[in-house]
Amino acid sequence: MALSTRLASSLQPALAALRRAAPGQCRGLSTPLGPGHTLDLGGIFPPLATPFSPTQEVDYDRLEGNLRRYASIPFRGLVVLGSNGEYPYLAPRERLEVVSCVRRALPRDRLLLAGSGCESTQATIKLTVSMAEAGADVALVVTPCYYRGAMTSAALIQHYTEVADASPIPVVLYSVPANTGLDLPLEAVLALAQHPNILGIKDSGGDITRIGLMVHKTRQEDFQVLAGSAGFLLASYALGASGGVCALANVLGAPLCQLDRLCREGRWQEARDLQHRLIEPNVAVTRRFGVPGLKKAMEWFGYYGGPCRAPLAPLTSPQVEELRGTFSANGWL
Repeated sequence: MALSTRLASSLQPALAALRRAAPGQCRGLSTPLGPGHTLDLGGIFPPLATPFSPTQEVDYDRLEGNLRRYASIPFRGLVVLGSNGEYPYLAPRERLEVVSCVRRALPRDRLLLAGSGCESTQATIKLTVSMAEAGADVALVVTPCYYRGAMTSAALIQHYTEVADASPIPVVLYSVPANTGLDLPLEAVLALAQHPNILGIKDSGGDITRIGLMVHKTRQEDFQVLAGSAGFLLASYALGASGGVCALANVLGAPLCQLDRLCREGRWQEARDLQHRLIEPNVAVTRRFGVPGLKKAMEWFGYYGGPCRAPLAPLTSPQVEELRGTFSANGWL
């Protein structure tokens, strides 16, 4: 059965909800939205690591120090409270304090995306409103996943529709199946792309065919697709993605912005050569060693990484050497 037929039959009630008007006032935006205009997400966004002290308290001074260094890199903006920010381990008060801290330090021409996804729709709406009040420009909303067997396309469309209807700032969908065990279904993405307060999606699954289909099938919508990892950034740009939210940008922000520029200028051979050198380090700080690996690598490039919050454990000495070898072998150390 064709995708459009399935949507029309099984998802009609949820689709009808998408036609309701979105909030008319978007508070806190660096670039105000007007009729026929949207917020441009094109470019590179590092999903910031949250610095902790040796006693595992949020270290706001260290966070501000990292932000000062990132200010010299031409990022489109920053993401806070994503997977690399150890978001599930932060208390609600800490989450809002992190947003406020970053907003104060961030120039107004750079966007601040804040993770506000919770397991319930009610809690997600409440936190999204609070994130907006704390200074976020865009809410990054991860898929609820605890009852993932019940998270059908219809349920997820209803969830995101209610959040987008209530949100005072634009919403970006966030699909990260490696952490949630749930891939936001393509048919749900295509339905939600019609909502006037949903800007796009950060897709971290790495399925290039899926990314291409999302770009292709939303070409009539005001919808932007962001690659969720540096490992497939070039391929995503080649298929029409707008930008990337890449963990590796915490470490190699300037090279990733260079890759973004090369792709936009159509310098594909240079872009391919650079992409090849980024693949192994990216795997090392994501799938291989995760956030502890990312924070360790940050230390080698002049940033504060520091400890993770338990139960995330630090790397062992052999793991540290393997990680260093990966960066060295690709010419970064």
